[in-house]
Amino acid sequence: MIDRHTLRPFLSTSLDETSLVGFGERYRGKVRDVYLQPQKKRRILIATDRQSAFDILWCTVPLKGQVLNQMSAWWFDRVTDIMPIHVVATPDPNVTVGKELTMMPVEIVVRAYLTGSSKTSAWMNYQSGVRDFCGVRLPDNMKKNDPFKEPIITPTTKGEDDELIDTAGIIKHKLATASQWEEVQEKALKVFRRGQELAAKRGLILVDTKYEMGFDADGTLTLADEIHTPDSSRYWIAGTYDERLAAGKEPDMLDKEFFRLWLRSEGFEYGGKRPEITDDVRLDLALKYIDLFERITGETFVPPKEVNVAERIEKNLAPYKD
Repeated sequence: MIDRHTLRPFLSTSLDETSLVGFGERYRGKVRDVYLQPQKKRRILIATDRQSAFDILWCTVPLKGQVLNQMSAWWFDRVTDIMPIHVVATPDPNVTVGKELTMMPVEIVVRAYLTGSSKTSAWMNYQSGVRDFCGVRLPDNMKKNDPFKEPIITPTTKGEDDELIDTAGIIKHKLATASQWEEVQEKALKVFRRGQELAAKRGLILVDTKYEMGFDADGTLTLADEIHTPDSSRYWIAGTYDERLAAGKEPDMLDKEFFRLWLRSEGFEYGGKRPEITDDVRLDLALKYIDLFERITGETFVPPKEVNVAERIEKNLAPYKD
């Protein structure tokens, strides 16, 4: 496993953004820079090192983009028997070339545990008294981090601020037809269960996740964006879960929930003062991302030899110039 000393030089060279010329119009997401190539019916997704939480961009985390992209590629390869994926190629450790899709304006959130710290999380809503959560009736007398009997789907809309929505709202607002949404839920649960199974073999609990899906030119539902990364998912260490739950402690976690909880511990609230993000916090996050990559894939994470990752990306993407 890579150590803090090895990671430290990458603090000053982390990838905040890209500005490639000749690769199409750029769309800047929270973490990814996306270059659109509609005439070639594809898009280029570059995973940067930007770190978001609570819908705010806070800092960069060394080598995070490489971890996200390589972990996504690993997971995509393991769900192709369940549904089509958008991946065309991964020409660089930070890059995925994907098929152009008509994206659904809904994030499909699958949850197996009552947890979370954001305003759309199951726990924050449950704690405030909500029991009808996105059309799912939650039982009384649950504690934070308790498991649900079965995974539930709690979708959110896409936009500046994600908003919770239920099946009736999705159909009413024509975000999907009834038959489309039925297929989405079926596929999402199957992909999530595959994730749970593979994570369990590695001593991990896949707690929850979000999926993005779209339709290709033939109208086929296709899995897009990223899958089962520590940005889109929560992971806990299975071996200590029961003991820590019984003691009223947070699970041992390997995802960005660590960062959310750290922000809360520093007094952050929506609209309030933002704490300083130290280099030590950035390194802690990087180590958690890399640890999870190695635990899940069974592979050793290899840091880049290049100091200038942006130059390497542009060179590797040369065949995909628009």
